[in-house]
Amino acid sequence: MAGDGEKKPVLEMVQADGADEGCVTFVLHDEDHTLGNSLRYMIMKNVDVDFCGYTITHPSETKINFRIQTRGGVPATEPFRRGLNELNDVCQHVLNTFQARVDEFKERQEQPMD
Repeated sequence: MAGDGEKKPVLEMVQADGADEGCVTFVLHDEDHTLGNSLRYMIMKNVDVDFCGYTITHPSETKINFRIQTRGGVPATEPFRRGLNELNDVCQHVLNTFQARVDEFKERQEQPMD
């Protein structure tokens, strides 16, 4: 358990002894279904991924156990990193589109009506 002055890690990698790099559980702290389901969707689009799923151990806990199994000797960290980057790109696109529409709306509100 982290002491008062220590920050707990945001991400941990859990791998069984003797397991290959293609079968890893990532523990994401302070997250919930919002990230879990979105990230699972992005990672499952990768053709090198055999399995991707997550569980939340208990409703009162804010951590996700995120499991990835890959094929062809691909390390599980690669689709995990790629999924995070792609999800970030999608979120950035949504944010930019939303902001552009808000700006358009504000401009229309400032113009006098005919």
